[in-house]
Order: sequence, then C-alpha cells, then structure tokens
Amino acid sequence: MRATLIDVAREAGVSPATVDRVLNNRSGVRSRTRQIVLETAQRLGYIGDEDATSPAVPRSAEALNLHFALPAGTNPFMKALRLELETQAKSRAGLTVHVEAIEGFDPDALARTLHSLNGKTQGVGVIALDHPTVREAIRSLSASGVKVVTIASDILHVPRIAYVGIDNRAAGRLAGFLVKRFVGKGEAKVALFAGSLAYRGHEEREMGFRHILNEEAQNLHIVEMREMLDDREKAYAEACALLDRHPDLAAIYNVGAGNTGIAKALKERGRSGDVIFVAHDVTAGTRELLLDGTLDAVIDQNPRVEAREALNILTHAIQGTAYEGHLPRLQVIFKENIPEQ
Repeated sequence: MRATLIDVAREAGVSPATVDRVLNNRSGVRSRTRQIVLETAQRLGYIGDEDATSPAVPRSAEALNLHFALPAGTNPFMKALRLELETQAKSRAGLTVHVEAIEGFDPDALARTLHSLNGKTQGVGVIALDHPTVREAIRSLSASGVKVVTIASDILHVPRIAYVGIDNRAAGRLAGFLVKRFVGKGEAKVALFAGSLAYRGHEEREMGFRHILNEEAQNLHIVEMREMLDDREKAYAEACALLDRHPDLAAIYNVGAGNTGIAKALKERGRSGDVIFVAHDVTAGTRELLLDGTLDAVIDQNPRVEAREALNILTHAIQGTAYEGHLPRLQVIFKENIPEQ
C-alpha cells in the first residue's frame, strides 16, 4: 500500500499539519524539521527523489565506517534498534555499519569491545553501562579521534559528542503520574522491575518514579525493587514470587524489558487487568498485552528516530559539518492509540 501523509508524520515524529506545510513549501517550519520530513517522505515513497530539496545527511567521496555496541539477548527494543540501524544504513551511499552484540550486563566485556574498535572505525554508538572501565574505553576512543554517541542510556563525564534518546528521568516521572492516576487515592502497594541499574537510563527512570510518588502520591508505597537483566524467564519467576508475597499488590512499573514474563505471572494468578501495569517500548509483545488489557500503558521511545539521529550525528561529526538534532519524544501509548507497525 502507498504511504499516506499520516504515515510520514508518524515516522518523522511530527504532526500531519507540519508535513502538509513542508510538502506545500509553506513557512513556519524549522529547516532541520523540513529536512527530516522530506527525507522520511522520500524513504516511504510518498514523494519522488526530485521532490526532496535537501538531503538530511551530507554525502562524501570518502566511505564512512561506523560501529554500534548493543546488548545481546531477548530485549525486543534492542532488536528493533539494531534492525533500524542496519536497514537505514543500507539506504545511505558510502556508509557501512557494523553492530557488535555484547553478551550479558558485563561492563568489562563492553569495555573490551570498545577498546578493540580503536583504529577500526570512525564513529561508535553505544548503549553504555555506567562503569569506570566503560568510561575509560570511551575516553580512549575519543582521544584517538573516534566520534562517540551514547544511545538510549547516557553516561556522564566522558567525551561523547551527543546523547541520543529520551529524558529517562522524565519517563520515570511520567510512569509515576500514570500509576497515581490509575490507582487513585487509597493506600496501595507498588512494585518496580528494572533491567539493570548499571544502565543510567534505568536508574534515572527509577529515580523519577520515586520522586513523583514522594511528591504527589504518598499513599503509594513501593514494596519491592527487582532487577531482571532483561530476561523474560527471570522476570516471570520474580513476578510470581512478588504476587505470592503481596496478594494485595496494586501496580507494577517495569523500567526495562521482560514484560511478557511479568504478564505471564499476572495471567496465571488471575491478576491480569487487576494489577495496574505500566511499561516501556511498543513492541510486538507489548502490543498484544495492551490489546488484551494486561498492560495499561506503554511509554514509548522510537527506535527508528534514535537510529536515524545516531547515524546523522555521527556522519556529520566525522565530516565536520553542522547538524541540528531531532531527538525522540516521550509518548504514552494506550490500547486505543497503538501505532501501526
């Protein structure tokens, strides 16, 4: 089926009205936003090459070589991000992308991988564990002239050129607001699940969640915090134990992956639709859980946008050209507004 204006707006992360203004060459749109809309419309086949007035990424006679270090495992968001990086890179002339999969939540393994890229690449994107060995590896890469961006989870005090991702502290506050509104004003128990707090992004989500509950929902009491290492089987086992210990549990906020494991435990114990469940990232699994009522809300970050911006930022930095980023926005997805795939 031919792409629609709505498809272009969704993919570009803007409103349909903005797409209409760009395609009809009307004023009131920033130049960077205009570029993104034109690039997206061209990629989706909504307009032809002759209609795209300015490419989003400068072309160079020199081939560019980029590497990305992403976690291995079953996390659907990471799989989607990898697919987007590889797919988008294929549509860009003179660009080669390699994705390195890091097994486990092992900062030393990640650091070894980053060190191994010295002299082999011009730019690196990394979902970084916040650990001294990882920070030193990033400093070493940067000192050798390699451009580095962090993706989805930031790491401080390193010479990275940009962070590409959502505001994770704001995401945690948003989750707390949703839980507060869903549960209401009575005294209630809440549980937290995380992939790993070695990711600053997960730590920031937890912090934001705790802060808004302390500020605005003191009737909600966090009874447990569990790290799942983004493993659905571990998430299932921990959720089963949690529900047995707290049969009056009112809500669960899952900071990371493993949603299908938590959902399985809720369904087996007859608590699906009873316990408020808020999670992250629209995937095939979370779509199904939203539709059957197990999940109440999903806070989404767009892997397509994150991949696009990481590629654009690294490419422009290597070529020494200015670039105005267009980072992903926080979006809450309910059963009634699940986006098309």
